[in-house]
Amino acid sequence: MSGANVVTTTVDSPEAAESLAKGIVEARLGACVQIVPIRSVYRWDGEVRVDAEWQCVVKTSSVRVDDLVAHIKAHHSYDVPEVVVTPVVGGNDDYLAWISEETS
Repeated sequence: MSGANVVTTTVDSPEAAESLAKGIVEARLGACVQIVPIRSVYRWDGEVRVDAEWQCVVKTSSVRVDDLVAHIKAHHSYDVPEVVVTPVVGGNDDYLAWISEETS
């Protein structure tokens, strides 16, 4: 096990994505945040919706996950923001070490 995690969330604008990403990296809650434009299809308040969103993919260390989740929830405009944590089980050891360094 590497001790790294990928945390995914979505926001409603590129500006919101960039603001959230900068806050995460500045606080050392994530080493890197990739922002990807996507289209989401989901049910909300009994209605199927299709919306443009921006997915934020955060690389972080296991020890920072709880603080990162709290940060996302505190700085998010959605009532119920997506926050999904995926453990990293392997990869480039140098990159994984960089994640650990940047989030300590």
